[in-house]
Amino acid sequence: MIDVVAIVGPTASGKTALSLELAKRLNGEIINGDSMQVYRDMTIGTAKILPEEMAGISHHLLNIKDPEDSFSVAEYQKLVRDTIADIHLRGKLPIIVGGSGLYVQAVLFDYRFSEEPVDQELREQLQKELEQLGPEHMHQKLMALDPTSDIHPKNTRRVVRAVEILMSDQPKENRNLSQSPLYNEVIIGLDIPRDVLYERINQRVDLMLEQGLIPEVMALRKRGIRDAQSVRAIGYKEIYSYLDGRLSFEDAVGKLKQNSRKFAKRQFTYFKNKLPIFWIDALANSEKSISEIIAFMQENDRTCRIDKLAENQMPTEK
Repeated sequence: MIDVVAIVGPTASGKTALSLELAKRLNGEIINGDSMQVYRDMTIGTAKILPEEMAGISHHLLNIKDPEDSFSVAEYQKLVRDTIADIHLRGKLPIIVGGSGLYVQAVLFDYRFSEEPVDQELREQLQKELEQLGPEHMHQKLMALDPTSDIHPKNTRRVVRAVEILMSDQPKENRNLSQSPLYNEVIIGLDIPRDVLYERINQRVDLMLEQGLIPEVMALRKRGIRDAQSVRAIGYKEIYSYLDGRLSFEDAVGKLKQNSRKFAKRQFTYFKNKLPIFWIDALANSEKSISEIIAFMQENDRTCRIDKLAENQMPTEK
């Protein structure tokens, strides 16, 4: 039986709209799969869904942390697995939606964490690499392990710790995590031509500015939030640079669009290399996409639970 559905794809590919339609059709509840949408008071820059846009669908793990707080993959993993169990108890289908590939992967597969390094020799090795080859080398090492990481290259301590976790806490037999699923999951990926995606990203940035991205960032800055994990994210760090006088407004907007496009490219790379995904055309008619997804789920659902979920679907708004 299908336990969990995940909808992944790059920023601005249409995940939110598809997730709402699928949740209506299959009596589902949506779990945030974006590492930045967990933060309160960071709505515009994270393209977070608004309550009035949720169409009566329950959404989980939005606005659960203050911008000053740190948030880890390990914490996310536990929260989501608990939420999945809770949704199952209500007889509904959990649907994880987001672009943070590592976070989704850590939930669905046997990805393990520990507070201390498994191998002290590894920590010493990484420190030696840092001393001999420098921070840029370590950041490149991190990006090879996790292309979606948003840790700043100059935050050397966090870069090294992230590399240590990724190298030590993922057992060798589980490095190809698709070999060790914890759920009977279906992962849906939205595929979209790069030129169309990049134009959507540029338009989204313009819309964010119209909606008040700069006042949103100014409010965070006024609270004294400077070095927190949250405001180092794309959409915030560029506006901080503008407000601090390090970039002109035009340069900050250009950098924001460029960084968003580069991030989308890294997201595609991660999804295609790390996750067992059923790809659909992001530009296709929504009804066609839903039909393809349900057909794929039925093929992978021995107990035909999908049919039962569909019988209890919420009525589609007319």
